[in-house]
Amino acid sequence: MENRKETQPPVYSGPRVVVASISFSKSIVLREELEQVFPNSFFNDHGRRFSEMELVEFLKNADAAVVGIESINDAVLRQTPQLKIVSKYGVGLNNIDKESLKRRNIALGWTGGVNRRSVSELTLCFMLGLCRNVFGSGYLLKQSKWEKEGGQQLSGKTVGVVGCGNIGSDLIELLAPLKCNLLVCDILDKSKICKKYNAAQTSLESLIAKSDVVSLHVPLTSLTKKMVDRNFLVQMKPSAYLINTCRGDVMDQGALKTALMQGDIAGAALDVFSEEPPSDEEFLSLPNLMVTPHIGGNAKEAVEAMGRSAIDHLVSFFKNHPQ
Repeated sequence: MENRKETQPPVYSGPRVVVASISFSKSIVLREELEQVFPNSFFNDHGRRFSEMELVEFLKNADAAVVGIESINDAVLRQTPQLKIVSKYGVGLNNIDKESLKRRNIALGWTGGVNRRSVSELTLCFMLGLCRNVFGSGYLLKQSKWEKEGGQQLSGKTVGVVGCGNIGSDLIELLAPLKCNLLVCDILDKSKICKKYNAAQTSLESLIAKSDVVSLHVPLTSLTKKMVDRNFLVQMKPSAYLINTCRGDVMDQGALKTALMQGDIAGAALDVFSEEPPSDEEFLSLPNLMVTPHIGGNAKEAVEAMGRSAIDHLVSFFKNHPQ
């Protein structure tokens, strides 16, 4: 922070920059840093996600946009002819139509992995909380029920990491001191990181069947959409836990609800949902389900790192494409 202010980057007063992301807009630090280099900046101060029509209205006269989870599709881009660059606040690109950007000669500013430690820490928190019965016993105690069931240690258990990119590999690093039996499934060769942390790369079927904890860290693609279906869940151990901190649509929520209600698996922890915020109150109230409101990448440090990455992409773009 101090170094950024000391360097005093050049000011670009011309481009109109709009920030659709709610959490970026709430950050005083990021607002100040963006306005330092782009004084003509505007923020989402509504505190809620824009509808598609509202998003078009917000973006229509913009030269640049900073977006988080907002859907930047062809219909939106068709109505924002002045847009020159979309800078991603965050790491997932499933909400951005990259082909449409390319056709319209609109640049994409993106850096992968900037929030990986934030997400991997929450995932580790979920693992420890589920295994040690922190969530269940705490919930009961709030109802004045004193039930001393301490669960089991995570140390030494078999943990399956599905998707070993920036976040999955960082999670493996965090788990290493706990001497877990680490299994990895990925479409790419992960022998280097497996060798470093004594993990084993295996098939999805083998990982599901052997793991005490299954943690999902895949991008949302045609291959991963609803990959966690009924068949996936019934292959898991009845004593196993499922954790999802990547994308809600990689799971069939109905299938997970059934599995939790029937005791097909011991429990689950979710930070992401196909519908956000989720509306199925029966699902959310299940005693063997722990939920958080998509906060995985939103630790203070991660918010600022993602925001600065988005700002840096804008600075770089307008240096090379002056108004």
